[in-house]
Amino acid sequence: MNPMPELIPMLKQLRLSGILDSLEARNRQAIEEKLAYTDFLAMLVQDEVARRSQRKFAMRVRRANFRNHKTLEEFDFSFNPNINRALIMDLATCRFLEEGANLLVVGPCGTGKSHIAQAIGHCAVRMGYDVLFTTQTKMLGQLHAARATNAYERRLNALAKVDLLIIDDFGLKPLRTPQDEDIHDLIGERYERRSTIITSNLDLNEWGDAFPNKLLGSATIDRIRHGAYSLLLDGKSFRAARPLPKYPKNEVAENVKKGKN
Repeated sequence: MNPMPELIPMLKQLRLSGILDSLEARNRQAIEEKLAYTDFLAMLVQDEVARRSQRKFAMRVRRANFRNHKTLEEFDFSFNPNINRALIMDLATCRFLEEGANLLVVGPCGTGKSHIAQAIGHCAVRMGYDVLFTTQTKMLGQLHAARATNAYERRLNALAKVDLLIIDDFGLKPLRTPQDEDIHDLIGERYERRSTIITSNLDLNEWGDAFPNKLLGSATIDRIRHGAYSLLLDGKSFRAARPLPKYPKNEVAENVKKGKN
């Protein structure tokens, strides 16, 4: 007697329909290996747990809104050998999230700030944390739009509660009022409760220059830097321009002449 017609609706009712994906294969394996009923059941349950974990992981990655797929496995530490690899690998354990500490990643353009920030975010996602990657400009734009529709508090609370918030390109554009107040309120809500990664091209002692209200900026930066880990990047840019092809002088002149014609 085939139990499948009765089994399928019951599994769906129990929200275990994913078991159907591996049921047939596991049933053949159990027959071939003469497994006990409990071993057969254990395999089905393990498959279901793995499926749900993968589904949750994929959902967290989508919610994180990473700019692109950047991991530590893909990062070329040999390109700039002075990068503090030991600190980065320690941060990848995500212990700083348990501390509620921030991470400040500072350095010139193209030295890998966004890559490292997103890679650590990926590590956090793998460990079950909720992560959100955004830029200063995008985040403040969303808060501004939310204020216009009376949804500011809801949006601020959502940003405040995410386990790990990554703000890329802080200070790339000077803040205006009330943007400086929005940053201050957000940092205040997350202070010593949730971890924030902030990347910036500005030196840490220049961050205050991004705020039009210096007193507000000083209070905000004081909270950001308190107990924070600092990762200073320096060296060559990963985005260095490729060298132009070299042509013989007469060929260059010919190409210029053709371009004019």
